[in-house]
Amino acid sequence: MTNQQVADRYAKSLLDLAVESDKLEIIRKDVDELISMGSNRDLALLLQSPVVNATKKKAVMTELLGQVGADELTKSFVNVLITKGREGDLLGIMSAFDGQYNKMKKISSVFVTSATALSAESLAAIRQQLIDAGKTEANVEIFTRVDPKLMGGFVLEFGGKVYDASVAHKLNQIRKELAR
Repeated sequence: MTNQQVADRYAKSLLDLAVESDKLEIIRKDVDELISMGSNRDLALLLQSPVVNATKKKAVMTELLGQVGADELTKSFVNVLITKGREGDLLGIMSAFDGQYNKMKKISSVFVTSATALSAESLAAIRQQLIDAGKTEANVEIFTRVDPKLMGGFVLEFGGKVYDASVAHKLNQIRKELAR
């Protein structure tokens, strides 16, 4: 479990270094690569392991980052994390970086879960309604998921809030009313 204060501080440091060295977009790409790598169970276990020494972890990460063409700043940052014993917080730090980057660039992330895949027109309509209502920034990234258990409708998640307009949610509300 990542300590959020630690993640926020390290992410802020990386963001500041990226801005200072005029490599913000390059570092953002590297951060996305690191988040993608983090979904590999073996790599996550390696980074979490207290048995594997820091030298081995640095070698593995240097090799992986070299394969994806990561910037030297990213490589150095990851090496510092490993040296400081914070490699277990790597994914949390990268997620915090993403959040801080989006805040700096005024980008809102919205997660839409629906029973079936939504059309581009439906997603555009949702995006426009959120912008018009002032609920999000003008730049909106929409991430979609499909969950057939919803039976219909959709669930929106953004800014720490959840708007549930699914059929499953409405049926649960009706069940609760009938149970009273």
